[in-house]
Formats: sequence, C-alpha cells, structure tokens
Amino acid sequence: MTTTPERLLRRLEWRLGRRLDGRLQGAYRTVWHGAGIDFTDLRVYLPEDDVRHIDWNVTARVDEPYVRLYTEDRELTCWLVIDRSASMRFGAQGKESVATDLAVALGRVVSQGGNRVGAILFDNDRQQVIPPRTGRDQVLRITRELIKPPYSAKTGKTTDLSKMFSLAAATTIRRRSLIFVMSDFIGDPGWERDLARLTHRHEVVVIRVVDPAELDLPDLGVILVEDAETGEQLLVDTSDPLLRSRLATQVGAREDAVAAAMRTAGVAAHRITTDQDLLAALVAMVQQSRRGRR
Repeated sequence: MTTTPERLLRRLEWRLGRRLDGRLQGAYRTVWHGAGIDFTDLRVYLPEDDVRHIDWNVTARVDEPYVRLYTEDRELTCWLVIDRSASMRFGAQGKESVATDLAVALGRVVSQGGNRVGAILFDNDRQQVIPPRTGRDQVLRITRELIKPPYSAKTGKTTDLSKMFSLAAATTIRRRSLIFVMSDFIGDPGWERDLARLTHRHEVVVIRVVDPAELDLPDLGVILVEDAETGEQLLVDTSDPLLRSRLATQVGAREDAVAAAMRTAGVAAHRITTDQDLLAALVAMVQQSRRGRR
C-alpha cells in the first residue's frame, strides 16, 4: 500500500511523542537559535564566539576583543535541503526513505514552535523549492512532495553537490536560517567551498545518510552491480579476498576524503545509517549539537 502524506506524518508524530518525550519540543531553542535583531549588551570575546559578532570599535578602544550580544528571536526559518539523486535510492530500505522520514520528523518538531519550514529537493536536472511557511499543512505539503516517485532518468553524471549548495545559498540569502542538509555526499568533488559559504551565513546541520553495504560489502558471491547515477554495470565476485581488500581501502579513502571536506567547510557531519533507529539517531544528533554549542 502506498504511504500517504497524512499517514506518514501521523506515524512520525506518534513516534515523536512517545520517544522524544519533551527532549526536543520546547527545548530546541537552546540548540538551534533564531536570528537575533536587537542589540542588548557587550562582553569579552570567548573562543567559541562567532567572530562576525566582534565589535571592532570597542575592541580598538579597550585593546581587547568584545562581542555584541543580541536578543534571539523566538521565531526561526528552517530549510530542509534534501539530495534526491539516484544514489540515494541505494539499499534494501533506501537512503531516500530514511532522509524523507528525517526531514518530516525535523520539519514537524521545528514547526511546532510556530517557526517557518521550507524545503529544497535537489537532483542534477530537477530542483524544487518549497517556500517556507508555518503550520502542519506546510509539513504535509513537503511530505507529499517527498513521497512522490523520484525522477529516475540516468544521465551518466554524478551528483553536482556544489550546485545544490549554491542553490541553497541563493534561495536563503534574505534571512539567516537553520538549514538541515540530508545527502549521502556521493558526487563530484569540490563541494566543500560552496558548503562553507552556506555555513558562513546560516546555521547548517549536515546529516550524511549511509547504507551499511557501502561501508562493508556483504559476501554475496558473483553479482551484477550498477552505478545508480551513471548506469555503468560491472560483474564482480564479492567473495574474492583481493577485491574485498581493495574495496575496503577505497571505502577508507572515501571516508577520509569526506571527513576532510567537512572540516574544510567548517561543519561536523552527523552520519546516520539506514539500519539505525531513526528517532534514537535524531535524539543523539540534537544532544551532540547541544554539546557543540557549549
């Protein structure tokens, strides 16, 4: 039976109510903050402060760095930036399905505080922008778009993640926002600079969705594998020790490269695998964000 937007949202709301038990609702403001607009005070700069808040005039007068403090808005604008490329459909459960559940759950949690939620659904040749609005109906609209059958044409090209981040930056330029990025980060290299530009203006939470088979290839004998994005096919013997060793080396190199790119972009990515408990992973992610702020 096809999942309807209402059914999916109700299922996640029920699970959120039972499992999160107030750990996010009402407390999200201590983790993710709105954009401040009212100046309130000055204090001495601390290492964890945003350098953009340094008051250079006061710093020059007293010969010690001071930062400006602002009253934080209760209301914030949240964007869900979701990679909808072919590689996200890999695996038995599907990384795209996990990203959908995460997006709907996060959208519902944030919207309960009266905040606006929008979405950017990205594939190389098709992008959709859903302007931010408040309310449960807005989360239902995003859910409706997420569960539609994805665009499946193979173009022979890998995902242009730089284009995804550039689109997000252009779409959100008017107002400082909280941005959740959900992707497997399988695509063309060089995206870290565009992600860094996005993090310079916004609070960005990166969620990397990974299938366990991408990290440790199961021994299935001789199988036909296909690149989901380019359509290239190859017959491989997954029992071959030499092949498994080479793949393990390549996986390690890829993980190191992604981690280095995240450091360059100035973000700490949360990795969620498709076999994890979704809401336990969500709670852990929020707690990690809270520790990072402290």
